[in-house]
Amino acid sequence: MQSSHTFTAGSAVFDEQNLVSAGGLVPIMELAEQTGLSELIDRHVDLPSSRVRSGAVNPAGKLSTIIGAMMTGADTIDDVDLLRAGGTARVFGEVYAPSTAGIFLREFTFGHSNQLAAVHRRHLIALAARTPLLPGIEERAFLDIDSLLRPVYGHQKQGASYGHAKIAGRALLRKGLSPQVTVLSTPDAAPVIAEMRLRSGKTGSGRAAASQVKSAITTARACGASGKIMLRGDSAFGNKKVIGAALEEGIEFSLTMSRNRRIDKAIAAIPDDAWTPVHYPGAVLDPDTGALISDAEVAEIGYTAFSGRHRVTARLIVRRVKDANYPDGLFPVWRHHPFFTNSDLPVAEADITHRQHAIVETVFADLIDGPLAHVPSGLFAANCAWVLCAGIAHNLLRAAGTLAGGRFAVARGATLRRDLVNVPARFAAPARRPMLHLPAHWRWQTQWTTLWHNVIDYPTRQPRAA
Repeated sequence: MQSSHTFTAGSAVFDEQNLVSAGGLVPIMELAEQTGLSELIDRHVDLPSSRVRSGAVNPAGKLSTIIGAMMTGADTIDDVDLLRAGGTARVFGEVYAPSTAGIFLREFTFGHSNQLAAVHRRHLIALAARTPLLPGIEERAFLDIDSLLRPVYGHQKQGASYGHAKIAGRALLRKGLSPQVTVLSTPDAAPVIAEMRLRSGKTGSGRAAASQVKSAITTARACGASGKIMLRGDSAFGNKKVIGAALEEGIEFSLTMSRNRRIDKAIAAIPDDAWTPVHYPGAVLDPDTGALISDAEVAEIGYTAFSGRHRVTARLIVRRVKDANYPDGLFPVWRHHPFFTNSDLPVAEADITHRQHAIVETVFADLIDGPLAHVPSGLFAANCAWVLCAGIAHNLLRAAGTLAGGRFAVARGATLRRDLVNVPARFAAPARRPMLHLPAHWRWQTQWTTLWHNVIDYPTRQPRAA
């Protein structure tokens, strides 16, 4: 591809007053209003202006500006300025400058971020009621809890400390902040963020997880999870507090257990004939015998975890794989991976279901590739608010994808931003009738139009300002 014209130095001029760089924000922000985002912010977020006079005025307008910018790809406060370019300010009201948004975020305290967390929960519930965000949730829902470490740099980041991270299979220490996230999904739906909170980098992954689990269960049930709910997590969450919270709420759990002497003794007690191959995507059938060719095998044994009043008896399911470090051993050398569960699934299905906990990594990838590429402020409470705005933006994008239909219902956040949100449009108002003129031959025109009609033609859409 090459230019078909001969341009000069004066051929490029920034003078278009009606061009909107992200036309897809129009239906998505309309969807936010239909699900009561501004109303929820006005009701729950109440900030005093302690640092700058009038800095906390109109939290709904300032937070929706930040959330809208995040859905276009903003990962720093300065990126909010994208919404003031061209005709965007004509299409949207109350679009604030980055400096104003930054002043507003610095008004937050940790308590005020809890107010925004309440908005995040209630808005997800409203999205689930308004859109087919979580199909099948009334039958089966999954809650997956995990944490990640976002690196930060410099000496002015409150709460930043050295924590453990794993990159390319290698464990190392990195200075950063650690969001703890619980995602909600169904077998047919991409995950959304049910709970999210920011901690210092050195905070253990499982710290305060039990309270987040209880809150996430309440949110899941408010979203329509009237059937089975399963909590999944890695070994950082396989402790008595998290399991106790799951049992108190009457849900299933499937949590990896840290290896210890009691676990090893239980694994050694499993009979040799109890191991069965498990069918992973890479496994194949032997064409002669019909047997499953797989290095992975699973078995289960009854196990009582913890002691005293915290004692829990359930199933210890163990997956074993041949250790690649000993390919030529006279006898196979196995690596064992145990997890503890109270589900009634068959052993092979329980193992596959447990391993699907990795779905939480897709949410982490979307956040890292989007608003959590940076944790922008030097103040910890401001970053808490930023993280929660990222969660609201993620859920809104997921809801928009389900309304667009097709592959967008499970597409990555970057795909949704590229194909549905960052669509250039020219704003016009002939006879005072607002119109968006979008690119002809847009590859995803059908899905974008489906999203538009599903939002704009909704019978209870919000009245527009005069």
